[in-house]
Amino acid sequence: MTIQPAKLSDPTVRAFVNAVNSHDREGFMKLLARGATMADDGSDRDLADWIDREIFSTHGHMEVDNESGGGRALVARYRNDTWGEMRTRWNFTVDDDGLIARFETGQA
Repeated sequence: MTIQPAKLSDPTVRAFVNAVNSHDREGFMKLLARGATMADDGSDRDLADWIDREIFSTHGHMEVDNESGGGRALVARYRNDTWGEMRTRWNFTVDDDGLIARFETGQA
């Protein structure tokens, strides 16, 4: 059963999912802390390159199936024009200012 983005527990993660799904690059970038990092399938990646390639240039979209860790850990069906749809996990580190310092994703 899909969790509607508006029902996600953590407000920063909720905004992240909404920015991805509405292809709002500017809104997405405002959610990231200065120096934010990310990893895909356990390997650190260049954040700017990854989000362009995996989200914004390929129409990325998340359908969240469940959340844990206070809303900072998600399992979602993620799809984009490059890879199609896959079951993924997402883990977020949110700093004291409510910005994403790091996120990690990969196949679930």
